[in-house]
Amino acid sequence: MIRTVVLWALVLALGAFALQWLEYGFVVRAFSWQVYVGLVGAAFAAGGVWVGWRLAARARPEIFQRNDAALASLSLTGQEIKVLERLAAGRSNKEIARDLGLSPNTVKTHVGNLYAKLEVSRRTQAVGKARELSLIP
Repeated sequence: MIRTVVLWALVLALGAFALQWLEYGFVVRAFSWQVYVGLVGAAFAAGGVWVGWRLAARARPEIFQRNDAALASLSLTGQEIKVLERLAAGRSNKEIARDLGLSPNTVKTHVGNLYAKLEVSRRTQAVGKARELSLIP
C-alpha cells in the first residue's frame, strides 16, 4: 500500500513540476501556445492509455487443484463429483441425468447423498461448501 502511495506521489510531483516548467516557458515565450496544448494533450493521452492498460490487466487464473484429502474424508464417489460439478453449473436434475446417462431418480439419490456428506440442505449450500473445500472449481 505504501509503495502505491509513494508511486502516485512521485507521479503527481512530476506532473506538477512539468506544469510549472511549461508555465515558465510560456511566460518567457520560449514556445508557442500550441506546443503546450499538444504536450498536455499527449501527457493525458499517455496517462489514459497507461491507466486503461492497468485496469484491463487481469491476474492469471490459478490452476485448480482438487482437495484429495477432503474427497477421501467425505468418501465422495466419482459419480457424485460429476453430479456436484453439474450442480455448480446450475443444471437441473433432468439435465444432469441426460448429461450423465442416468435416470432422474439416480441423480436425486446422488444429490441426497451429497447433502448428507456435505451436511447441507440446499443446492447453493452444497456448491458453496464444495468450493470452500476445493472439491470443485
